[in-house]
Amino acid sequence: MRAARYHRVGDPFRIDVVETPRPRPTDVLVQVKACGLVPNTSNSLNPPPMVQAPPLPAIYGLDPAGIVVEVGSQVYGVEVGDRVYVNPLRYCGSCTHCRKGNVLACDYATLNGYFGTGPKSARMLRDYPHGGYAEYMVAPQYSLVALPDQVSFETAARWGYLGTAYSGLRRAGVNMSTTVLINGLSGTLGLGATIFALALGAPMILGVGRNAERLERVKALAPDRIHVHATTDPGSIESWVREMTDGIGADVVLDALPAGSPVAVYSAAAAALARGGTHVNIGGILEDVTVSPPRIMTSNQTHLGSFWFTTSEGQEMANLAASGIVDLSVLEHEIYGLEDLDTAMAALAAGERDGGFSNFVISPDANRSRR
Repeated sequence: MRAARYHRVGDPFRIDVVETPRPRPTDVLVQVKACGLVPNTSNSLNPPPMVQAPPLPAIYGLDPAGIVVEVGSQVYGVEVGDRVYVNPLRYCGSCTHCRKGNVLACDYATLNGYFGTGPKSARMLRDYPHGGYAEYMVAPQYSLVALPDQVSFETAARWGYLGTAYSGLRRAGVNMSTTVLINGLSGTLGLGATIFALALGAPMILGVGRNAERLERVKALAPDRIHVHATTDPGSIESWVREMTDGIGADVVLDALPAGSPVAVYSAAAAALARGGTHVNIGGILEDVTVSPPRIMTSNQTHLGSFWFTTSEGQEMANLAASGIVDLSVLEHEIYGLEDLDTAMAALAAGERDGGFSNFVISPDANRSRR
């Protein structure tokens, strides 16, 4: 099969012909039809020290979707021809965290085709070396999300960022009585958070961002429920939020800032959290942030991080899309072939995208050129 492999830090990807992997008894073989290219991909090629990069040469590709073409002898309920999204989260199923159902905290936790997050993730990176930037990949049965006809492969290639936002909202308990503030509303994470906050019934969604025009485009999704504030607008984020909520503040603050954003913007939105509220960080702030333990305690607030999502949550998202509760038609697909992976990454780095509306996709079927 053809695969885009990364051989050395700083070098371009190379198209290699490698052996097509074979599924083990509890694995499936998926023919990749689309794989997402997330804005943080270039950073993941030389990741920060708290995560572990796959051994080189590596086949990256975080968000694959495709068709099952072979199943292992101990795979149940999955058939050849099934349309699936492959959740890249890999876990052992046996450590203390997995036995408690907290698979994201697994000692072996790894995002296949991206990097490892657990202290023992090196083994998982070796056992599952094939990401989505290839014609085929092997995946464990537990990672499969069944895709309804309403979700295209290109849309499913966005499931990672959509799922990260959805899981964060779920952990914060967003429902029909929740006011949500999304910091970074029109970005890749923020747009997904907005779409699913609407689906979960949030009556008021407050959004902060840099680009006023894009903020208005997001507001147009539900003008009566979404309200926006550009960072260039007069007044602080906190004062605006409290004005919109009769002085109460936001029940949930979800931080979806991209990597490289100033810490001050993170803190400015966090200050708008209501008493008894929950702050969820799913964004790319890498610096330490000062918080006030007395304020958190006396205000009965919760601060948590939400890193990824489970396959179960991924299936919930697919079901919401199938029912029409979630409309993902706002995504604008930018499709590149395997050979154009570096070109696509350069376009992302140069800012050639329309915020979260742009969905960069790598497709092995794209006739080896941009479509």
